[in-house]
Amino acid sequence: MEKKIRSAHIGLSFGMAHIEGALAYGADIAAICDCDENSLRRAGERYGIAEDRRFTDYRDIVNSGEIDIVTVAVPDSLHAKISCELLLSGKNVLCEKPLALTRGDIKQIIKAEEQSGRLFMVGQICRFTPSFEKTKSLIEQGTIGEIYFIESEYAHDYMNIVDNWRADPLRHGVVGGGCHAVDLIRWLAGDPVEVFAYGTHKLLPQVPYDDATIAVMKFDENTAGKVFVSTGCKRDYTMRTVIYCTKGTIICDNTSDHITLFTVGEDEMAHEPEIIPVEVNNHNAAREFEVFANAVINGTPVPADAREGAKTVEVCLSIIESSKTGRPVQPDYSF
Repeated sequence: MEKKIRSAHIGLSFGMAHIEGALAYGADIAAICDCDENSLRRAGERYGIAEDRRFTDYRDIVNSGEIDIVTVAVPDSLHAKISCELLLSGKNVLCEKPLALTRGDIKQIIKAEEQSGRLFMVGQICRFTPSFEKTKSLIEQGTIGEIYFIESEYAHDYMNIVDNWRADPLRHGVVGGGCHAVDLIRWLAGDPVEVFAYGTHKLLPQVPYDDATIAVMKFDENTAGKVFVSTGCKRDYTMRTVIYCTKGTIICDNTSDHITLFTVGEDEMAHEPEIIPVEVNNHNAAREFEVFANAVINGTPVPADAREGAKTVEVCLSIIESSKTGRPVQPDYSF
């Protein structure tokens, strides 16, 4: 009989989705942890996790010797400290996005991943969103030719969810939430070699950073991109994304039940668009956990290891730097 994955879960806000993903996979929940005792009790009661498996100190999980996977869903500023301790104690770690908030912290996680020999994955959830998975498949099949322009947006009104960790000056909206859009276009089009950005601050006076940022990107001489991030926008949450290619165009997002595909005929003119149905699942934590657990069991590469997560953060930090300095910035991927 195959060994059953034993998982632990630190942080029980979005971390509840990780518990459900682990249960869907068939994992044994070895421990849950949150510094808020009420959250800990509610999660324990909801999922039938015994009191002796509930902890308020993450170090109890670090020091446990019988855990295969730990998910980390704590405030972003704590990702590096907790992830590094877990890795170096021999745990495989699935950490929420963004990887970290500073260049120093992302280097620490990369070092710990390499020293530990354990698997690490950053939860760039868009890579598991059905509409974006289908879009990537169509691009890789050559259905619409080569990308020449790609744009994505992270539009999410934070007005009623700003708390202490979201107001952290280091947790700029571009790195905290906009990393979704940045990682998505990196996944689809590759690593930008230069970015230029503008920012505005009119909607969220309670945060110290710009609440809207627009960034243009250069990938190579014939490929460009754009990311728009708004954490104060007055509209429904969306990550609308458009990929313009030499033989067609795809329009997609993470909250609709279809993607729109334009292709061209022999006359090089666009056909009537094809509407392709897709499942709506914009936080597919079950699929995310499944992919990571399978990598742990089979030793296969993870889709977004520490270096992949670091590249996304590096682009985000370059966008922030450009918006502050008014100059183009070349991301430095030499971690």
